[in-house]
Amino acid sequence: MSANLPSENPGFPRKTVLVVDPDPAVSAMLSTVLTPAGWEIQKAPDNKAALGLIGDRAFDLIVTGEKTSGREDVDLLNSIRRVHPHTRMIILTDASTPADVIACIRERAFSYFSKPISLDALAEIVRIAAEGPCWDDGIEIVSATPAWIRLVARCDTKTADRLLQFFKEMSDLPEREKADAAIAFREILLNAIEHGGHFDPNQYVEITYVRMRHMVGCRVKDPGTGFSRDELPHAAISNPPDDPIRHFSVRQLQNLRPGGFGILMARNLVDELLYNEKGNEVLLVKYLDRGNAPG
Repeated sequence: MSANLPSENPGFPRKTVLVVDPDPAVSAMLSTVLTPAGWEIQKAPDNKAALGLIGDRAFDLIVTGEKTSGREDVDLLNSIRRVHPHTRMIILTDASTPADVIACIRERAFSYFSKPISLDALAEIVRIAAEGPCWDDGIEIVSATPAWIRLVARCDTKTADRLLQFFKEMSDLPEREKADAAIAFREILLNAIEHGGHFDPNQYVEITYVRMRHMVGCRVKDPGTGFSRDELPHAAISNPPDDPIRHFSVRQLQNLRPGGFGILMARNLVDELLYNEKGNEVLLVKYLDRGNAPG
């Protein structure tokens, strides 16, 4: 998203972000994103000082420091929520485990980043937090261990962006496999939200992530009625070999946004992509040691 944030309206209270022990690069990014929108930026040297400030006032957004662990920041969030139940917190940390990420999602943190932190990705999440209405739901864990996570997510693109960041943090994979799996998951998730959930925030997709020794699997189930392969002339995966861009004209006729490469891209980035009979569930499989992949 590149939409500008709305400028400050003098008729409304000024919004404030509390930044804990900020890295200079993070401070500069927050100033670039939030100051033009009229946000006030306040700083605290550590979590203890931040908790003291919370007792005096409510903050619209809190961004933690990288020097604390994810577990410490989740504890801070729990303490803050006793006073201000709907506080939005973006956790930054240089010490993280999949269990920390799960705890973060359970406690409804807005997002989570561990080192090395992409400032571009962080800026995007900050914009989502700043632009959206005051809510802290949208992603709900049904059951979870570090190796087997099941959750539901609301059918809107901002929730998808948040979920993708959590997915990257949960996936303790080699960088190449993590990047491929994240891109494939994003494409399938957006398809589920758009075509199965029709961007209806009252609908939810179900996601199951399984981490095994030599593979990862991700199942995405949308709330739609499903489809068959014959019903996808608007997708690149249905193009004949001699006409690789045929779906462009189909999408134009149907007034669909440009695209249609999601399923094809996902299929090329993972080792297995399977749909159920109904067409509303997808299973993605990525092998970490190709010698163990079935022939």
